Amino acid sequence: MAFMNETLFYQILYGWIALAFIVFAFNLRIVAPYGRHASASWGPLLSSRLAWMVMESPVLVLMLYFAWRHYQELSAVVWWLFFLFVAHYFHRTFIFPFRIRNSKKVPLGIVVLAIIFNLFNGFFIGYYLTHYAHYPADWWFSWPFITGTLLFAAGAYINWRADTMLINLRNGNSTGYRIPRGFLFEYVSCPNHFGEMLEWLGYALMSFSLPALAFALWTMANLIPRALAHHRWYLQHFDDYPAGRKAFLPGIW
Repeated sequence: MAFMNETLFYQILYGWIALAFIVFAFNLRIVAPYGRHASASWGPLLSSRLAWMVMESPVLVLMLYFAWRHYQELSAVVWWLFFLFVAHYFHRTFIFPFRIRNSKKVPLGIVVLAIIFNLFNGFFIGYYLTHYAHYPADWWFSWPFITGTLLFAAGAYINWRADTMLINLRNGNSTGYRIPRGFLFEYVSCPNHFGEMLEWLGYALMSFSLPALAFALWTMANLIPRALAHHRWYLQHFDDYPAGRKAFLPGIW
């Protein structure tokens, strides 16, 4: 049985999208205090490993619930879209936190906001996939699906490789920051953020759905200002930082 009618669903979703633009403007002015920008101004500090697990696990549970609750009704394409979403968050919940080596803390306020962000986006995508998503049998061969799949795969690879390079910058017990070099770091300061944006834009195209596009917009609303803040930080802390390197988009921004 539907939790809400389709009209109400999209009305709330449009409001959620509008909020993303407001948050984007806010994030351009205020640097979220975690990672290299960490401070206790947003509440008690949690270890980064614990914070990642707490932030990401609720949406993983939510999406698995949607899939379990409606498993008999789902088409193969919808199962694939569920799989990609769940695979991303499984990695973020149970693999990535155990790969990171830094001792930076994350304030509780950021963790709470991240949980809200993930649950809203997870709800919109999960509810859409189980109530409104209808794909033709040949959707696998459509240009949105093929193009979106390629973008998603490229973004996931860029994100994973860039994260791995950043992790490997810290050998042994080293906690200091160094200038990352090689791969897309030669062109942008934050290819990991660029890759994640590309990943979710690909997902939005693959699913050809407004909820997935909303998720991509929210991803950009959070990651673009973050990349700009990281870029400014590098410029302030390294006199020899490559002058031609951009923050987020190669050769552009």
